[in-house]
Amino acid sequence: MSDLNRFKLTIEYDGTNYRGWQLQDNAPSIQEELEKAAFKFCQSQCRFHAAGRTDAGVHAKGMVAHVDIPRDVEAFKVMDALNYHLKTVPISILASEKVDDDFHARFSAKKRYYRYHIINRRAKLSLQKGKAWQIKEELDAEAMHDAAQVLIGKHDFTTFRSVQCQSKSPLKTLESLTVKRDGENIYVDTSAISYLHHQVRSMVGCLYYVGRGKWTKQDLKDALLVADRNALGFNAPPDGLYFMKVDY
Repeated sequence: MSDLNRFKLTIEYDGTNYRGWQLQDNAPSIQEELEKAAFKFCQSQCRFHAAGRTDAGVHAKGMVAHVDIPRDVEAFKVMDALNYHLKTVPISILASEKVDDDFHARFSAKKRYYRYHIINRRAKLSLQKGKAWQIKEELDAEAMHDAAQVLIGKHDFTTFRSVQCQSKSPLKTLESLTVKRDGENIYVDTSAISYLHHQVRSMVGCLYYVGRGKWTKQDLKDALLVADRNALGFNAPPDGLYFMKVDY
């Protein structure tokens, strides 16, 4: 293994036409595109390991992955070479850094950050189509933020967990969850060590109910405490979800 060099990569991608990060048998994935690019670069099968596995249609502004390259090459050359072979797809390597063999993009991570982008306007989306969730009806972002605070801390998040979730436990610790309006844009930002499958989208969907006045803060708290997926208000679409960054 001494002839392998490990690189930490920061990756940006548009997930609209992909079935998510993870390799799929019969559908395109971000991981597949990266591994195809790496093969063209070094004529070797190189496996990419990500800090998180984004779902179909979900985007990234700062996904982190690591890969072992069987060449003694400088980090910036790895970035340039991969970007060259990715030039026809909406995936970019933003940074490349040579790291020790004990670094692992997933297991070394201390905190992950996501952002959900809502555009609150009546006119249809053109530039941001597929990149945000459009809601035509007026949303109360302040009420959404206030209600969101009941989700902070360590809880059983079964209500906000996909039935396909493979996590061993529904217990997760949510470190932050904020809702802010900037004109027609509403940003839901969250951080945690890790998340359940669909947790962020499910939380946003329930906050949408609060923003529309269909749920109160207490309704959101009750949905959390009952720990039952059937109590979920709504699962937000993938369009507006972005994997933002990772702390190590």
